[in-house]
Amino acid sequence: MDVLLFGIFLLACCAAGATGAAFPPGRWYETLEKPAWTPPDWAFPLAWTTIYLLISFAGARVAVLDGNGLALAFWAVQAGFSTLWTPIFFGLRRMKAALLVMVPLWGSVAACTWFNIQLDFWAGVAFLPYLAWVSVAAALNAAVWRLNPGVAPVRPSEI
Repeated sequence: MDVLLFGIFLLACCAAGATGAAFPPGRWYETLEKPAWTPPDWAFPLAWTTIYLLISFAGARVAVLDGNGLALAFWAVQAGFSTLWTPIFFGLRRMKAALLVMVPLWGSVAACTWFNIQLDFWAGVAFLPYLAWVSVAAALNAAVWRLNPGVAPVRPSEI
């Protein structure tokens, strides 16, 4: 594995993850009704750190292989949708719209997993925790939306 490539992919993950700092859950999220199976707060940074390290590893392994076009394209797509979800859910407080972002996010993570495993077994395996986590996140997003029907989104004038 090329360490420079790993660093580049990790930097891209950190840039995507920066939306978490820009749009933290805060008091608004704390007051929402959540399902009993919601992961504890400490699990989120642990999960994302692990996921970012694993998908950076996967990206670096696949980037040097012939026929990597679709794997890298879906890597970029998942990064984009992952970056988009946080400001929509936590920034604009648009839970339904965030759930709609989850559809292509989950699909791109699944596709990335599939194409990675075709090129490099360990790169594909490295995406499996992300696929599991985004599945839980989508279910949590749906449950929070369903449990909080009266929560108003942020209006553009409030931004």
